[in-house]
Amino acid sequence: MAKNKLNFTDERLRNLSPDGSGKRLYFYDTTQTGLALQITPKGSKTFQMQAWSKKHERSVVKTIGAYPKFSISEARSHTLKLLNQLNDGVDVVEEARAFREEATFQDAFDAWLRVAKQHKKSWPGDVSTFNLYIKTPFGNKKLSWFTRTKIEAWHTSLTNQAKQRGDAKISTTTANRALALLTTVFNSNQVKLASNPCQGVKKFKETPRDRFLSPEEMQRFFIALDDPDTPADLRDYVLLSLFTGARRANVMAMRWSDLDLDQLTWRIPASESKNGEVMLLPLAEPALEILQRRWEKTKSIFVFASDSKTGHLVEAKTAWNTLKKRAGINNMRLHDLRRTMGSYQAIGGASLPVIGKSLGHKTAQVTQIYARLNLDPVRAAMDKAVSLMLATKNLPAKVVVLHNG
Repeated sequence: MAKNKLNFTDERLRNLSPDGSGKRLYFYDTTQTGLALQITPKGSKTFQMQAWSKKHERSVVKTIGAYPKFSISEARSHTLKLLNQLNDGVDVVEEARAFREEATFQDAFDAWLRVAKQHKKSWPGDVSTFNLYIKTPFGNKKLSWFTRTKIEAWHTSLTNQAKQRGDAKISTTTANRALALLTTVFNSNQVKLASNPCQGVKKFKETPRDRFLSPEEMQRFFIALDDPDTPADLRDYVLLSLFTGARRANVMAMRWSDLDLDQLTWRIPASESKNGEVMLLPLAEPALEILQRRWEKTKSIFVFASDSKTGHLVEAKTAWNTLKKRAGINNMRLHDLRRTMGSYQAIGGASLPVIGKSLGHKTAQVTQIYARLNLDPVRAAMDKAVSLMLATKNLPAKVVVLHNG
């Protein structure tokens, strides 16, 4: 093996030094193709990516960073990333010139967002997270300014800040989402840093939310829904959310063209599904009754037509909060209606794969099991869950205090 080719280890790189010739020395890693270490006559050590570009028909040299500021593992990882870009025809040298480390994080976020908008459905939420938690502390900071220590301090400080409304503090979950967005931007192809400063920053431990309506709460909830003060659209929307277990955005934008009232199914297109796949949901009889009633009166393509910009119902927080207050139910979110469907399926004895399919959950392991299931057990489980919900109306009589908004 040539003397200038070796497996890079910290012990070996520390022992390398100038040879006194006054020339720069180059050593090449035998583990990661394309990774080189340059040593100047004064002893400075710098990682480089060196490769041949078939598309541009020339040798490409791209500086990664100084050793030991950048570790061997980081240099190998970045070299592989650059080689992949080079193989895709990207001129990594010109790309680096166009986006120097002296760009601000606002520049980086804007560059990332332009690409994210093309494939990521949840990008509006990312913009909101950026504006609320990242823009003020980090927007005008140069990319070279960021370090793991600074990001750790920011991540910790988020949970000491008050929410926009009320006196409650920002949750650990929200702080973790902000950190995840920061990490994603730094990892993107639009940002050419040798290493991600978020690497090694630990997320807060999160407790999964398991809130759902208990039988006693369900009884009060149905009474409040039947109250004349509850708007008809809100009542139907809440009941369909409860009886289908679908995500709130899907229920709000439900189209008649996606419903088959004869076959008792609702087809949510892949373009509207969070998991990116077509979802076929069974419709329980109470859900069908609501849809048939609305169909007789509608002239819109949407089940819940509205004068909003979207043409369909948008989230009505005030009406929802009034409904909860009238039912005497606290700490309940619209998304918990979806969780209630899953919980009552479990109470009814449905298997986890069936529950997962009915709610459109997607994991590599469980999806394989879902693929072998037909719709019949899903329909049976959801019908049973709806029956259990409605049965709470007939619980033994007791005094139920309703709070008028």
